[in-house]
Amino acid sequence: MNVYTTQPFQVIYSLFEHEYLGYLFESFVVQVNSKGQLTLQHQNISAKNADEFSSRLNAEDFKLIQLIDQVQQDAVLKKFSTKKMSPVDFFLKVYDPEKGDKTLQESISHYIQARMAKILELLRHDKMTFIMGKDGEPTWKRINIAPERATVLFHFMRNTDNTHYFPTIKYAGQKLDFQYRNASLICYEPAWLLLNDVVYSFEKNVDGKKLQPFLNKKFIVVPRSVEENYYRKFVAQLVEQFDVHAKGFAINAEKYAPTPYLTFSELAAAEVGALKQAGEGRSDRNSAGGKILFDLSFKYGDYMVQAQEAKRISVSMEKTPDSYIFHKLIRDANHEKEFVKELNKRALEVKNGQAVLEKNEAFSWLSNNLQSLEQQGFTVTQCQKSGKNYFIGEITLDVGITEKNDWFDIYGTVRFGDFQVPFIKLKNHILTKNNEFILPNGQVAIIPEEWFTQYIELFAFSEGEDQLTLKKHHMALVNDLQNGNLATVTMTRKLEKLREFETIEDQPLPAGFVGELRPYQKAGYNWLHFVQNYKFGGCLADDMGLGKTVQTLAMLQHRKENGAESASLLVMPTSLVYNWLNEAQKFTPNLRILNYTGTYRDKNVELFQEYDVVLTSYGIVRLDAELLKSYYFDYIILDESQAIKNPDSTTSRAVRSLKSRHRLILTGTPVENSTMDLWAQMSFINPGLLGNQHFFRNEFLKPIEKEKDEQKTRRLHALIKPFILRRHKSQVAKELPEKIEHTSFCKMTEEQEHAYEETKSFYRNKILTSLEENGPGNTQFMLLQGLTKLRQIANHPLMTDAGYVGESGKLKEVLRMTKNVMGKGHKVLIFSQFVKHLEIIRKSLDEKEIAYTYLDGNTKNRQEQVERFQTDESIQVFLISLKAGGVGLNLTAADYVFILDPWWNPAVEAQAVDRAHRIGQRNTVFTYKFITKDTVEEKILALQNRKIQLVTDLISTDETIIKSLTREDIDSLLS
Repeated sequence: MNVYTTQPFQVIYSLFEHEYLGYLFESFVVQVNSKGQLTLQHQNISAKNADEFSSRLNAEDFKLIQLIDQVQQDAVLKKFSTKKMSPVDFFLKVYDPEKGDKTLQESISHYIQARMAKILELLRHDKMTFIMGKDGEPTWKRINIAPERATVLFHFMRNTDNTHYFPTIKYAGQKLDFQYRNASLICYEPAWLLLNDVVYSFEKNVDGKKLQPFLNKKFIVVPRSVEENYYRKFVAQLVEQFDVHAKGFAINAEKYAPTPYLTFSELAAAEVGALKQAGEGRSDRNSAGGKILFDLSFKYGDYMVQAQEAKRISVSMEKTPDSYIFHKLIRDANHEKEFVKELNKRALEVKNGQAVLEKNEAFSWLSNNLQSLEQQGFTVTQCQKSGKNYFIGEITLDVGITEKNDWFDIYGTVRFGDFQVPFIKLKNHILTKNNEFILPNGQVAIIPEEWFTQYIELFAFSEGEDQLTLKKHHMALVNDLQNGNLATVTMTRKLEKLREFETIEDQPLPAGFVGELRPYQKAGYNWLHFVQNYKFGGCLADDMGLGKTVQTLAMLQHRKENGAESASLLVMPTSLVYNWLNEAQKFTPNLRILNYTGTYRDKNVELFQEYDVVLTSYGIVRLDAELLKSYYFDYIILDESQAIKNPDSTTSRAVRSLKSRHRLILTGTPVENSTMDLWAQMSFINPGLLGNQHFFRNEFLKPIEKEKDEQKTRRLHALIKPFILRRHKSQVAKELPEKIEHTSFCKMTEEQEHAYEETKSFYRNKILTSLEENGPGNTQFMLLQGLTKLRQIANHPLMTDAGYVGESGKLKEVLRMTKNVMGKGHKVLIFSQFVKHLEIIRKSLDEKEIAYTYLDGNTKNRQEQVERFQTDESIQVFLISLKAGGVGLNLTAADYVFILDPWWNPAVEAQAVDRAHRIGQRNTVFTYKFITKDTVEEKILALQNRKIQLVTDLISTDETIIKSLTREDIDSLLS
């Protein structure tokens, strides 16, 4: 029978008893007549149709309806029935009290009781509540919900033979007579009692099962035979939770001021997992060092209570000769909270009486807070069950550093309470990150976590087993320790001046140095003296083209003039030997230089004493390591020192085995592939500066490369900064001329040299014979053809012999320098007169996956190639045919120009350079002319210098120059 919403209606809640599920409620709307009385016209209401009646429903009604829906039979079956079955089958087969599933019954009971308790609480708020008639009439009998809560007092009367147990109930100060009165418990968790059309709730959330036996019974008799067990398990629990009146035994209420106890223990892995699941501890931290569990408890008199125990009253039973005493301990919740606040204030977050910290953090916390906690009344102890006996006293450290002649002495004392331990004893612990230190009494002290960061470098870089020493080149580390108040430092005034590595004095140039140094080069020369004077190794890492060679030669000339007792060794790639020889001849002609290269070198180190400088290659050092390390050099200088970047390579090991008074490395690219490149080179100039490989890999390489750790990057930079002088081209631009020209000499490979000599002999005989027989006029074509072939072989024999399988010295050097230029973010133009040569270069760039643009006489999209090179930052190389690109192009994005093959007329080369050096160019342009040593290219260069007037004539052509060659010129070219 529907209820009309256009007429008055009322929402009501009706109690009924389900055969299996117990007491439940249903919700209804009932039509109201003109007198305001409820009629028999009613309609069931649920969440599905509640909105239709929203005009008479408030928020509590909507909550009630939703909860009531959840306890209806259909809802229960839907939630708990795993198979689709009828209600009859479910209750008879599954829910049957005798044969049914007990676990399922308990789950359903808890589910319903929890919702019934919520429903009854909401019904207290003046809701119309009824008992449903047996015919389903929802308003059969009105019942009321008592506004106040009733109290229960449990009575125990111990007699001679037994104990009588029963409850009494009071409401509003009056005793309720509920036994044998048809009372019903309509909810058990907690108890709600229906008595005389009134529903009562109880203080202290009495369990309905404790009242159920007494609805139709006066008392329960407990026989003396089971008395003790009953008292211990049941009565003690009742005394803790409810009000109990005893006769025949005593209940003593006891109050004490709590004393806090903080106990710590080491957690096993399984316990850590359990705590994480329970939401305790800091699960996001790395637990490799183990975890410590703190447990808070309180001592009341002689009783110890765990803080995590929720109950505020604790009861213990004492058996006396003729009776029992129940000690009812009443906890002081407010006082306990104050102690928890004290711990929280000290950053120990206690939840449910427990806190978990990483082991390092835990013992650091104990060390910092133990004294103040004891002053606050705490007792801090280790759990007796814990395996290790940990030290929890105060830990302090004093470190001192004193300067000696060529090193620092490190000393210090660690105090663990009354124990004093030499600082050096912590070395292996710090380096292996083992935080457990065994004290003389067997206790385990935990080394503070911050010490591993603060002192790991000091231990990694220091030497000695009984006495720690640190080399002078670790001055930056000493400064950091002093500035961080981590060590007391004592040093001389001279070393005090060195603190910032900025007190560099001006040094006069040696008398035998020919030429001048630019201001930044003079500063570099002064810096080389600075690191030398303090016996440090140095790394001169200026950009390519800024003159690392000339600065080094000036320094070597100074060593000669100031009585160097032995020769210096200059090690470099084979291709650079002739460049050094030429630069030395130009700037330091008085230096006696030995070229210690080649298959037929004289392997006699006694010869070195007759020279100032010994030039050799990395390959020779590798082969002659045993021989070379028998000589004590004045300087060992490595050019292009990235050649030793792999510390495990034979070359790197060979170089490091050599002996010298001073060490210097020269490189434009100290780091090519990995941070480990830096370790190998810095460890050569200043052994031990960055610790051993293992330490460097773990403390710098991995954090910097894998974790992008900026702090570690800054730390590494601070350690190496004093020993690296690095000037970028942009930094010294004002000191540079607009154009700087270099000649780079390249050595032929053995296969290339064989091909060259064979071709040279063929044409030399042929041309000289023709000159004698036919005169110079008829020999010009043959001369041009022969010289062209020789020039091509000097570039790469592949240009004349498609079957050639060897390498080219020039190609290797061009690729090396191209890589250097690109590594600094510069752009380079590479010119060749031969398209074939460009094709060879092109193939090599493709193999190395280097992007480039290309231009020769057949290129259709010239402007597109130019614009890509000018605007695309990812393209740093432009290959250009000299004839096709020598004029008419604006390529100001480049500041390096490589001329791969010289020809008679330098005006053509100058036009190529001017592609980059023109209006709009903001940078100095560096030009490198690649000349293959001992070939016609070197002879052409000499010829250019002899016939400068002729070859600078702009109307001169190759043919006119060849016509002007004398027999002596031809003989020189082909010699």
